[in-house]
Amino acid sequence: MASPVANINEARLQRILKELVDIYSPSGKEHEVVTFCSELLKDHGVPHVLQEVDEQRSNLVVIPDDQDEIELCFVGHVDTVAAYDLEDYGFKMEGGDVHGLGTADMKSGCAAMLEACIALRESGKTPPVALALVVDEEEDNAGARALVGEYHFPWAIVGEPTGLLPCLGHYGYMEVYLRTRGRRAHSAVPELGHNAIEAMLRTLLEVTDFATAEGSRLVYNIREMSALPFGFVVPDLCEAWLDFHLPPDMRVDSLKTDLERIVSARSQATDNLDLYMRFEDTYAGYDISEERTFVRELKRVFEAMALEWAPRHFRSHSDGNVLWAAGIDPIVLGPGRLDLAHTEDESVAFSDVVTAARLYAGLAESLLQERRQ
Repeated sequence: MASPVANINEARLQRILKELVDIYSPSGKEHEVVTFCSELLKDHGVPHVLQEVDEQRSNLVVIPDDQDEIELCFVGHVDTVAAYDLEDYGFKMEGGDVHGLGTADMKSGCAAMLEACIALRESGKTPPVALALVVDEEEDNAGARALVGEYHFPWAIVGEPTGLLPCLGHYGYMEVYLRTRGRRAHSAVPELGHNAIEAMLRTLLEVTDFATAEGSRLVYNIREMSALPFGFVVPDLCEAWLDFHLPPDMRVDSLKTDLERIVSARSQATDNLDLYMRFEDTYAGYDISEERTFVRELKRVFEAMALEWAPRHFRSHSDGNVLWAAGIDPIVLGPGRLDLAHTEDESVAFSDVVTAARLYAGLAESLLQERRQ
């Protein structure tokens, strides 16, 4: 396999990553970063379209004009979580590492995809590969849902942080809302009321005990809890949001059944407890076989670049779940580490970003060569 490694411009790649990180783009405020990506591609003669997601936001989509059938789409999201410090979130290069908001999740992946796209354009090659930079992954996946509503590709590479190891499997995801209602009373006489926070804590304890009993297979997080009213009273309303990440072989319906059983038992065992549960966003996990033709081609690219081939599962939620539900087979593969994402110490090794750009370009070229044979 010939590889366009020489076409990857490391200095340009670093500039792209710096610009992406220095633009503050939390979910809902991605317009500026999408505009930068659009201007960058215009400057390098890469045709693209802006796909409207809502009145304020658009995805950026590159579809080669002379390709009848697109075989693969590189997918990245340009939004981030909110900054820990609005005065100090930007690009910093320390040794060989790049620090800053979104460096791991996933502006390094987006930068590598942009550089690969530009490098292939400069080489005069037009592989059957698209690029989609989408918005809103950190919130409601509105960008990915808009993308699959208009476009379809058989395969996708999602550039989330995987340490450059291919994730052929993906955890499922379920969001759960819990509400407890009690009876309001003066804070000095709590025995006359029924504390909704205490009821919620007891319920959460049973839920987390159940999840812990599943071992490392079932990942849970109590994302948010709030109560009303404020002040010197026994609160009579408490709400909580939980995230569950399920391994691919665990059925979402089975988890729902177990949680319903816990909530039902709590409600029946406790007088005056008004307990309500609702399942929100739910996505199934998946496993992709190593015997698939595309996966074998990806493995050959790994071998040609002397990269470790150690498939695993991606244990978070991502746009990959949305793509899978739409009939697209997504492989999650990108630079950076998931455990550093969403932290104040977020960073990525720049050498991994360079390798990712070369890997993406090499895969695109290999698909072009396969089509020509």
